[in-house]
Amino acid sequence: MDKPQDAGIGPSQDAQEALLHFLSLSSQPQPADAQAVRVVVVGRHKYYEHFNAQLVEFPLSANGEFRMPYTTLQPLDLVWQAQRPDELKFYAALARFQGYYEKSPGDLEGLKALVANPFGYSFYWHDASVSEKITPRALSPIDLTKPLLDVQVRISLGEKKYHVQAELSIDGTFCPLSLLTPRFEYFLVRDHTWFLCVQPPVMQAILYFKKYHSTLLLTHDEFAGFQQQVLPELEGHVRVAHEYIKPATKIQKKSGGFDQSPQKLIYLSDLGNYVLINPVMLYGQVEIPVLTKRQIYAQDARGNYYGISRDGQAEDAFVALLIRQHADFPEQLENPLLYFYLHKSRFLDENWFLDVFEEWGENGIQVLGFNHLKGNQLNPHKAKINIQVASGLNWFNALVKVRFGRRHASLKQLHKSIKNKNKFVLLDDGTLGLIPQEWLHRLESYFSAGEVVDETIQISKIKFRTITELFEKAMLDQQVQQEIHHLQHRLSSPEAIAPAPIPEALHATLRPYQWQGLSWLDFLDDNSFGGCLADDMGLGKSVQLLAFLLLQREKHPENNTNLLVVPTSLIHNWLEEIEKFAPSLRVQVLHGPARARSSAGFADYELLLTTYGTLLSDIFFLKKFVFNYVVLDESQNIKNISSQRYKAARLLQARNRIVLSGTPMENNTFDIYAQLSFACPGLLGTRQYFRDTYAIPIDRFKEKRSAGALQALIRPFVLRRTKKEVAHELPDKTEVVLYCEMGAEQRQVYDSYEREFRDYISSNKEEEIAKNGMHVLRGITKLRQICNSPLLIKDDKLFGDASAKIERLMDQLRSLTSVHKVLVFSQFVSMLDLIKKELTRETIGFAYLTGRTQNRSEVIHQFQEDEATRVFLISLKAGGTGLNLTAADYVFLVDPWWNPAVENQAIDRSYRIGQQKNVIAVRLICPDTVEEKIQVMQQNKAKLATDLIGTDESFFKSLTKADWLGLAGG
Repeated sequence: MDKPQDAGIGPSQDAQEALLHFLSLSSQPQPADAQAVRVVVVGRHKYYEHFNAQLVEFPLSANGEFRMPYTTLQPLDLVWQAQRPDELKFYAALARFQGYYEKSPGDLEGLKALVANPFGYSFYWHDASVSEKITPRALSPIDLTKPLLDVQVRISLGEKKYHVQAELSIDGTFCPLSLLTPRFEYFLVRDHTWFLCVQPPVMQAILYFKKYHSTLLLTHDEFAGFQQQVLPELEGHVRVAHEYIKPATKIQKKSGGFDQSPQKLIYLSDLGNYVLINPVMLYGQVEIPVLTKRQIYAQDARGNYYGISRDGQAEDAFVALLIRQHADFPEQLENPLLYFYLHKSRFLDENWFLDVFEEWGENGIQVLGFNHLKGNQLNPHKAKINIQVASGLNWFNALVKVRFGRRHASLKQLHKSIKNKNKFVLLDDGTLGLIPQEWLHRLESYFSAGEVVDETIQISKIKFRTITELFEKAMLDQQVQQEIHHLQHRLSSPEAIAPAPIPEALHATLRPYQWQGLSWLDFLDDNSFGGCLADDMGLGKSVQLLAFLLLQREKHPENNTNLLVVPTSLIHNWLEEIEKFAPSLRVQVLHGPARARSSAGFADYELLLTTYGTLLSDIFFLKKFVFNYVVLDESQNIKNISSQRYKAARLLQARNRIVLSGTPMENNTFDIYAQLSFACPGLLGTRQYFRDTYAIPIDRFKEKRSAGALQALIRPFVLRRTKKEVAHELPDKTEVVLYCEMGAEQRQVYDSYEREFRDYISSNKEEEIAKNGMHVLRGITKLRQICNSPLLIKDDKLFGDASAKIERLMDQLRSLTSVHKVLVFSQFVSMLDLIKKELTRETIGFAYLTGRTQNRSEVIHQFQEDEATRVFLISLKAGGTGLNLTAADYVFLVDPWWNPAVENQAIDRSYRIGQQKNVIAVRLICPDTVEEKIQVMQQNKAKLATDLIGTDESFFKSLTKADWLGLAGG
């Protein structure tokens, strides 16, 4: 009975070896038949002196011996079973060597793959002298290895001859050459071991010395020839020791310059599409290629030769540095070449060579021949960029210096490259420097922010906030930092700006927010900044500007001619505002056929008032005069950067610029760009830069971050106060007149009817006029209707339907209705219908109330409660009484009524108990028409004013023939 084994005892040594053997076999591709084995048979090709290798499968006998017949396997059929690159290479080598092939340098790579033997196959030598065919009897096992073969040649001097002796060591062990048999050009055979020599020059040296039984005896003359013909080749690949030459003394080292540390060099050269990289050590004046075995010998002043030892440690470190720098280099150490190499496209890849060249420089390696490579103009150095920002008069000066080693790029060339989105820049020696990827965007931002002047980028001080975003603090000098801090503090809030003096010539008492606006404009002026005053309608932009122009009179008594460009319809408004608030301003109007046609005499005026249309007509001489300020009112008129108005405005010359607009942005962000590129040149960069950075992200993709960045950039230069913000400073009710200048077509219609009416009044006596009062009233009513729109008189004979009032009203409603609710009154229902069409076209929600409206309470409730209903169109009679419309805080009276009391009743529909907003009432008046003349009569006739408190009927009865003629323009 067997004795049981102890549970704690491990497997025996034999069992472990059996297991390891099994595992090694299981890792190899196994034949389908378990009683068969695969081996590699090497030999000579049947017909050629070629190395031959085949993968053969032998059946095994009971005692494990090879049996016939065997099977030759096709390597390409086995490729699909390969898992690793070395297995693929092994099968590829077998496929190459199993038949006839043309010899090539690639044979060595195949032999290395074969010897690597990733499957652990056994190798057998086929001895054709025993049997031409492969038989078990003709096979003998061999070992194929790839050892380290080291050949050293020793040269000594005897009494009469030189002794040249070669010694071979295999993996550090001496091996006499006589014991080795060369086979198939690449193998040295000793017994059953085949040594693969991976360096053909070493193999040639071995074969050379085998012919001479390892030793040559040479006379002095023979040695001289040997030195010239053989030694140079030998010293490239094997160590040659001249033992007859003594080591250098300290004096010899010093005199020959060998007492200094060797210098590391890299020579670059072309070889077809490849770049050769040859590492060299410079000892004194002697250059030694590092990958050679060459020794250093020199001759002193007396003619004595001496030897210098190479610095093996430094050279090994040099080579180690190189092979770390590219994945191809370690493998290249095994080939017989005395240099490294890379395809030119891979060598000149900026992601490689710039880092490598920098590391070479850091390790004291000098590179030679880079710019002699064919087709190469690159500079081998990384860019070193230095930036300093200093303060100038009205700009910051960014001094940008870009160096590539000892070469530099001019700012002009750098700008050219960045503008063309080219990562290469032309340097002062004609080479091309590579701009780092991370700097391309930064430099583009620098150039977009300013203008190149000589070797600096001049950035307007208006972009002080951009300076802090673009440049690191260390780049800004102390003065720049102080200026930016000052500007940021003052412009962060208008309240932080010191109050400006109020001009004595101003005929107005400024409200606190208006004084703040004047101080803001004055602060901008002190810093030569333009700006946009964008207060809500009715808050007094005009009085703030006029106060500022009067202040300019005191600050700049000389060269103080200012140009104010306004829509044609606002000329009368401005003339009235000037007469009311700044009558001392010397003003000239540049408008109409009788206007000045040159800039002669401009200097005699403080303010030139012109229109956008006249600006286009007269730009040829207006652009030649240098104004103190150019001011654009309703500056949204230049919002289209492709328009002639915008282009003409940009041609104007001025010390500074201001734009006024209650609606600086109507459609998209380019509205802002157009107006601020005029008022604050350079603030928003180029058109393309603004489009890419702000317009597309904001308008197309609704990016909040981009919108926030734009808002932060322009905030210091746009002052906008809404009615809601300054409500506590406003009176409860503010009344404003907007003049609506007729266009040519509308004026033609009006003038025609006015002549007809005037002729009728002139041809009749006072009593006839009084008797036919209704006929007279119809004539006046027609004139008032034409002021609204020629369409109201329904005369098919008259050409034209343009309406200055509808255009002006819609301009206001577009800007106001996003925030405010608005009442629009008209005596004429037909006028409300025309406005209704425009509101529908603009998709502005509205309610509509006339005498015919049945559901009156529902319509009123809709306006009061529905947020989408922004405008209430109301006929004057239907809305005169009984309405409480406190949702509105703007009231527009499209056509002034005879009786101001009726108008006031309409205004009071909004201005009632329960109204918590300040109400602004706007009257639309066509200048030089019956509407304006009614206003004049109301102001000049006390009796008329008294009558107007009564009824409309009493008002009409009070008019004389002269009054009617006055209304008719007579």
